[in-house]
Amino acid sequence: MPPASPSSSPGAPASKDFPESTASTAVRDPAGRVEAPLVLDTEPPRTLRFRDHFALWMNLGVSLIGFSTAATVLGAPGSELSLAAAVTAIVVGTAVGTAMLGVAALIGARTGAPAMANLRGLFGTRLSYLPTVLNIVQCVGWGVFELLTISAGAQTVAHTSGYRWLFVLLAGALTTALTIWPLGSIAVLRRFVAGAVAVAMVYFTVQLGRQGVPDPGAGNWHGFLGATDAMIAVSISFVPLAADYTRHSRTPRSAFWGSFSGYTIAQVWCYALGLMALLQSDGDPNRIFDSFLGVWAGWLFLLVLVLRETDQSFANVYSTAMSVQNLLPKADRRVLTGVIGVLTTVLALQIDRFTDTYTNFLGLIGSVFVPLLAVLAVDFFFGAGRYGWNLSEEAPSRWTMLLPWLLGFAVYQFIAPTAVAGWWTDFWTSAQRALHFTPQEWTSASLFAFLVPALATWALSAFGRRAAR
Repeated sequence: MPPASPSSSPGAPASKDFPESTASTAVRDPAGRVEAPLVLDTEPPRTLRFRDHFALWMNLGVSLIGFSTAATVLGAPGSELSLAAAVTAIVVGTAVGTAMLGVAALIGARTGAPAMANLRGLFGTRLSYLPTVLNIVQCVGWGVFELLTISAGAQTVAHTSGYRWLFVLLAGALTTALTIWPLGSIAVLRRFVAGAVAVAMVYFTVQLGRQGVPDPGAGNWHGFLGATDAMIAVSISFVPLAADYTRHSRTPRSAFWGSFSGYTIAQVWCYALGLMALLQSDGDPNRIFDSFLGVWAGWLFLLVLVLRETDQSFANVYSTAMSVQNLLPKADRRVLTGVIGVLTTVLALQIDRFTDTYTNFLGLIGSVFVPLLAVLAVDFFFGAGRYGWNLSEEAPSRWTMLLPWLLGFAVYQFIAPTAVAGWWTDFWTSAQRALHFTPQEWTSASLFAFLVPALATWALSAFGRRAAR
């Protein structure tokens, strides 16, 4: 494959062997807009501006799951954080996590490659298949979870416990349609959906605020760093997906600031609103949407948020297809998204709810990508990426880069073992006892699992440069 030309697009790719696009390979949507390429070995069109990135990530930052999981920030009944502490944790955790998301977005804008294809430069093509498979598993899992969330939200608005299958089918069909024309879908989000979501959020904020806000100082600050760590993890969950969209960015600057600002504002707003609704529902996360439905015309604005939730399932299904293309570069993107959309819908029809074990398993996979981002970023900006990554199918394996990644994963699990199975938790708690380590409030699993592999990767890069000299 020919090397990418530095002048081929704004924000020249910092990589080798990623091909240029040609007029004959351009894909267009029904409105005539240039669309994402069908196969991996075609450079993507650079059409997304700051406002496109901002709208996309603002929509992704608002989530029905975010409203209900505000309870994880507030803390257990009887030991809740004060409202001031909870909001501060939301702001700090979101800003830190979204800065990491912005770095992944920036790398995608510079290389022009999807997220998992970028790992060819870090690990080599064959070794990149390992994180690619893990990402496929988690994206499918979260895609199913989102369809279940959408159907549950639709049932709440319709005041019915039936017709789940119908809502799943409708959500799955809409999700699949969005993935067929991804750049056109982002344009629709910017022009229409983002404004409707903002109006709904403003309406609920005003209505819930009129019902009174608890004393911000009532409660404590114990568990503040744990809540902050949880918010970091939520933001980082989109790291393995970011480059799939920012590869279409006109400039790296717009990719970074669009994703950072849009997602930060939306997630802080979403979780803060969730806190208000939770406190007005006596701290019961199962009744949180009663607060939204309890205001005048609340069902209408909640319906807007339910419909908007399809951008979450869209992101998971589309990024699954992008990950599969790292394994099958010649596979048609439209076929992949269609098959994955149907698969996700069928699984959602068969599953009533996720078991705690599988939810924790998704969390385990998520802990893989915190240290992976650290290794990716350091090697891209300070290591081999400075001279141009090899993103071709023949990219040689770089076994040494597995070491800091595995080290970061071990640090994460050592500090906060994921409860996927008894033997797994026992192993890490035994390691804690052997090393006389007791997790403290300041021992953030996400931050330490990022810093340790980042330093290890920097040391490997420095050693490699000295060896070369």
